[in-house]
Amino acid sequence: MEKITAHKEALLTNDSVIDKKDLRRRDFLKFAGASAASLAILGISSCSKDDDDGMDNGGKGLYFGSGDIAILNYAYALEQLEAAFYIQLVNNPYSGMTDMEKAFFTDIRDHEIAHREFFKVALGAKAISGLELNLSGINFSSRENVLATAKTFEDLGVSAYNGAGWLIKDPNYLLLAGKIVSVEARHAAWVRDMIDNGSFANMEVVDSNGLDVAKSPSVVLSAAAPFIKSKIDVSDLPTY
Repeated sequence: MEKITAHKEALLTNDSVIDKKDLRRRDFLKFAGASAASLAILGISSCSKDDDDGMDNGGKGLYFGSGDIAILNYAYALEQLEAAFYIQLVNNPYSGMTDMEKAFFTDIRDHEIAHREFFKVALGAKAISGLELNLSGINFSSRENVLATAKTFEDLGVSAYNGAGWLIKDPNYLLLAGKIVSVEARHAAWVRDMIDNGSFANMEVVDSNGLDVAKSPSVVLSAAAPFIKSKIDVSDLPTY
């Protein structure tokens, strides 16, 4: 905590570069990401109970497995997509990207990499291999297009975790998914705030009961399909 406080005070002394409102936003993301990055210490030892693996399933594509393993691979696939997007964005910033914006996107990139690597390690031999992705349709030189894409990915991620949560049988897996979706929701709120300051959510992502929208795996994968070149086999993925 002392290191965090010292770092924060050091940044606050440079008011010409970073305003205090943006710093509070970034601190919010850092603290949110810290809990997600530490999830790996919990492990997922019960993965060994399932005989499914993530290898190619007789030419049908990368097999996600069944039951909870399939859901974890589903989450892993989405995290691969998000991580790849933010890695490319940080490596190729759009024209006019401010230092604070790059710092924000770097934080989110690190969160998504932590999520991706967590699922990879936790699933072990049952993890699907790295997906071949297609990000060619994204104009990384355009701030407007980047933010619109980030909003799409973050909203999709939140709705994916919400939609798959009730399909998870193992309470330990459900706990982990709940921790990660809370971080994804903060990403989504920040991106929306960048697009329209003070607008963290609207009826696109919140239902009439005031709850985050939940989407089934089949709906989410259909939306993500244009960005995934690899052939996948989700025939045993729980859905509704």
